[in-house]
Amino acid sequence: MFLPGKLLKHLIREGRLTVIDAGGQRHVYEGASPGPSVTIRLRDRAAQRRLFMDPELRLGEAYMDGALTVEEGSIYDFLDLVTRAKLDFPLKKFLKRVRRTMRPFQTRNRTKSARQNVAHHYDLDAGLYDLFLDSDRQYSCAYFGAPGDDLEAAQLKKKRHLASKLMLEADQSVLDIGCGWGGLALYLAQACGVRVDGITLSEEQIKIARQRADRAGLESQVNFRLEDYRQTRAGYDRIVSVGMFEHVGPGNYDEYFEQVARLMKDDGVALIHSIGRGNGPGSTSPWLRKYIFPGGYIPALSEVIPSIERAGLWVTDVEILRLHYAETCRAWRERFIANRDKALEIYDERFCRMWEFYLAGAEVAFRNGGQMVFQIQLAKRGNALPITRDYMFEAERRLAERDSSVINAAH
Repeated sequence: MFLPGKLLKHLIREGRLTVIDAGGQRHVYEGASPGPSVTIRLRDRAAQRRLFMDPELRLGEAYMDGALTVEEGSIYDFLDLVTRAKLDFPLKKFLKRVRRTMRPFQTRNRTKSARQNVAHHYDLDAGLYDLFLDSDRQYSCAYFGAPGDDLEAAQLKKKRHLASKLMLEADQSVLDIGCGWGGLALYLAQACGVRVDGITLSEEQIKIARQRADRAGLESQVNFRLEDYRQTRAGYDRIVSVGMFEHVGPGNYDEYFEQVARLMKDDGVALIHSIGRGNGPGSTSPWLRKYIFPGGYIPALSEVIPSIERAGLWVTDVEILRLHYAETCRAWRERFIANRDKALEIYDERFCRMWEFYLAGAEVAFRNGGQMVFQIQLAKRGNALPITRDYMFEAERRLAERDSSVINAAH
C-alpha cells in the first residue's frame, strides 16, 4: 500500500476510498459519514513507494505521470476526500521542518530569479489561459457578490470592489503592481478616469496588455512596463496590487512595504490583494513550488502586518474573502475540463494532468484547508480616508450603475 491501512482508516472520515495497489489488491476505506466515493489505482510499484514516503510531492507527480489514475470519481473528488481530514505520514514532521528551514532560500526572489519564476508560469502559451479564464483574463480571486453569479459577473464585481476601496478621483495617478494582462488597469482608466502605470515581469503579459490598451484607445492614459517593483520611481496617488504579493517572499516583505511607502504620496492610498493563510505561517507545497509557482509563498497575516508597521504605514481596512477563491477555482477547473481537447493541442497529456491537479488542489485548499484571500488597505496618514466605510459602498453602487449602462449599450 502507498499509505498504511490503519492510517487511511483514520484519514477517511467521510465517504469511501478504494485503492487498488500496484499488485492489483483492492483496499476499501469508509468514513463514518456520507461523502464522495472514489477509486484510485496505483500502476507503478516504485511510484507507490515514493508516494508512501512523501505524498505532498509525489502524489501530484504520480498523477501527472499516469502512475496514479482515478477510476471512480475525479482527481478533484479524490483530493476533496483526503483533505477533509488531516493527512499524516511517517516523515511528515521531519519534512515539514526541513521545508521550513529551506524556505528563505526558496523564496529569495531577487530581481533575476523573480523574473525567471514569473516566466515559468505566466509566459506559457497565451492560448492556455483563454481556455479557463474569463474574457478579461482576470487570474485572481473573483468576487461572488450574489447567488448565481457566473465567472464573468464575479470578476467584474472583483474589479469594482477593488476600485471602491481606492477612493479614486479623475486624473489621479495609479500604480498597478503585477498588472497581469492589464484588465484591472484598463477598467480603472475607463470607469474612474485615472491614469495608470501597470508593471509586470511577464513578457507575454506585457505584450497582450499593450495590445489591449491600443485597441481600447487608452495608450495615452494607461502605460504598461516590463519592470520590477523595486525599480519603480515617482510618487502615486494610489497603488493597487492583486495576486502579486504571493511572489514576493517573506524575506522581502520589509523591502516591499518600504517601497510601497516611498511610492505613495503623503495622502495616498494602497490596496494589497493576496492569497493568505488563515492558520499561521507555513511552507509552500513542494509540488506547487516545483511545477507551478517556483519562489511562491502564501503569507499569513501575522507575517505581513509587522512589515507594514515597520514601513510606517497605517492599516486602514482589512477584508477576508473566504470561499470566493474556491468558487473561482471551481469555475476555472470546469472550464479547463470542458476545453481539455484544445489544451492537448497546445501541450501534452502530462501537462494537462498537471494543470488538472493544480486547479483541483487549489480549490480544495480553499474549501478544506486554511487558505483565504485578504485585502489590506494602507495609507501614510490616519486621516487620508473617511472615518466610515460608507464611501466604499457608495462607490461600488455608482460603478455598478456605470457597468450596467456599458453592458446594456454593448447589447
